[in-house]
Amino acid sequence: MRQVVLSDDALSADILSFGAALRSLSFEGRPMTLSLDTLSEYAERSPHCGAVAGRFANRIAHGRFALDGKSCQLSRNEAGRTHLHGGFKGFGRRNWTFRDAGPQSATLAYRSVDGEEGYPGNLEALCTYSLPGQGRLRILLEATCDQPTIVNLATHSYFNLDGSGTIVDHLLTIPAEAYLPVDADRIPIGAQASVTGTPFDFRRPRPIGDFAYDHAFVLSQQATAEPRPVARLESPKTGIMLEIASTEPAIQFYAGQMLGRAGLGAAGRIYGDRAGLCLEPQRFPDAPNQPGFPSAVLRPGEVYRQITEYRFARK
Repeated sequence: MRQVVLSDDALSADILSFGAALRSLSFEGRPMTLSLDTLSEYAERSPHCGAVAGRFANRIAHGRFALDGKSCQLSRNEAGRTHLHGGFKGFGRRNWTFRDAGPQSATLAYRSVDGEEGYPGNLEALCTYSLPGQGRLRILLEATCDQPTIVNLATHSYFNLDGSGTIVDHLLTIPAEAYLPVDADRIPIGAQASVTGTPFDFRRPRPIGDFAYDHAFVLSQQATAEPRPVARLESPKTGIMLEIASTEPAIQFYAGQMLGRAGLGAAGRIYGDRAGLCLEPQRFPDAPNQPGFPSAVLRPGEVYRQITEYRFARK
């Protein structure tokens, strides 16, 4: 496992080869993400802390889908029922290779072989972290394949902008008119529902509270060529704001309500429930089984490409 540190006048980012993980991210010397004390914890017990989730982030019902008339069975690593974040050893639990690294940019690569966790085809994945200035961290995710397959990559950092024990008072904005309701296995039921009059309406900034969020918010019906704002997070205590911009059609908001079960922490502090939250730009969960969702199929000759930026500022 290798670690590389990127830094500029505003940001410092520690990047791990394991899971291509953003181990820590600091703005003006203040930690913005949850981290773990030791490298071994990332390999042994991390709840995808800062990792790149894939080959298909989020959930696939029964770990099963059909592609070009062929049935594909993936591993079922969540309660033996669903496929989550690429399986037992998804991309977030694999050791990537640093292709290159400099003071303000690093590129990692991972080759996922045909049949890994049940996925068809070999897949070449790249992840580039860069600091373009003005308080921004840019993440470029790319992939190519040699057989038709499915791809949905997502960054999985846990944010806390003030270092307190909970994020319930953070103000969140998500410019989404709809979200994806889920069943008991947290699989989308196939319909999009309006956020109006529901706890999912974050079109104007408001405190997160203690609702158990683990849902995808609909931003568009297709990925865009360039990133646009998809979420904003603010700490009233510090006045620090994080704007997330991305090319992706959805963003998964997980409020960290089960984080305390991991028994993990840093600097002598154990993270409790809601100690951090995840905002994960991505394709729609369970897209291979939902004909009404945007396709997540990647074919030979095509390039999967996602750009996500974390943009920090003070109010």
